[in-house]
Amino acid sequence: MMRIAVVGGHGKVALHLARELTGKGHQVSSLIRNPDQSEDVEETGASAVVADVESLDVAGIAEVFSGHDAVVWAAGAGGGSAERTYAVDRDAAIRSMDAAGQAGAKRYVMISYFGAGPDHGVPEDEPFFAYAEAKAQADAHLRASGLDWTVLGPSRLTLEPATGLIETGEGVEGDEVSREDVALVTAAVLGDDSTIGRTIEFNNGRTPIESAIRG
Repeated sequence: MMRIAVVGGHGKVALHLARELTGKGHQVSSLIRNPDQSEDVEETGASAVVADVESLDVAGIAEVFSGHDAVVWAAGAGGGSAERTYAVDRDAAIRSMDAAGQAGAKRYVMISYFGAGPDHGVPEDEPFFAYAEAKAQADAHLRASGLDWTVLGPSRLTLEPATGLIETGEGVEGDEVSREDVALVTAAVLGDDSTIGRTIEFNNGRTPIESAIRG
């Protein structure tokens, strides 16, 4: 049994993830900004923790993470201004990694996106540019953090039901994956130490998740 903190706990992936993890006997703390979302979170079996990581410093986030074994970053600014995208998807994410280290929550899973990195190729005049830059910098910080990290790169997210089947690795085809399957992949990597230190990009496919992620 692990104690897992999920940042961005009211997101669609996070709600699926909390339900999956608590169903397996793990203790989940789902971090939310809005206390009105507590009921939705607690229906998954998780504990709702009101904590705004955008405004908390490293010490404040570390206090929230204290006693946890793992952190999952499932938060995001959700578009809007470039300033807020950098504030959440880069700066708050990086503070959460430093906080995880301080709190002894050694395992850290970042939900990023397919194609993230310094060579993302998004033109500066496109709205997606700030997000691509923010994710590239946050992911790079995580890889250099000393944490037991995994970066997940799902492609375009859908609302389709989970299949439990994905494709990953070189030459992967397809261009979408259900949010529920992203949650299943996240839960699976938390239970598979062979995924530590790896970036796993994936789409829905034909391979069972546990086999597809195995290192």
